[in-house]
Amino acid sequence: MNYAWLDEYCLSKRGATKDFKVEWDATRYLVGGKMFALLGDDRAGKAIVTLKLAPEEGKALRGRFKDITAGYYMNKEHWNSVYLDSEVPEDILREMIDKSHAIVFASLTKKAQTQIAQN
Repeated sequence: MNYAWLDEYCLSKRGATKDFKVEWDATRYLVGGKMFALLGDDRAGKAIVTLKLAPEEGKALRGRFKDITAGYYMNKEHWNSVYLDSEVPEDILREMIDKSHAIVFASLTKKAQTQIAQN
């Protein structure tokens, strides 16, 4: 599956920015300075995107798709990694990105949320 749209989609989220973390060799997508997506590789060099989800939802998705695993190098309860060369449908990945962004946005202070919403 081709996920070339992923960068543009992550950056289309309200208040989203990105940076490149050299020591991780990965691109981080942030909202309010907090990460909602991480695009990088696993130890074997396979491309993955890691996203935050409610624990029960992440567990359910990991049960449905072999190419969604517990967050690589992250908290295994809240973060989930999706292999980008997999058969995970694009709509599922988009929904995961949306939910990850929403969870992180909701964790920001009300002041930060208001500032982002006004831009």
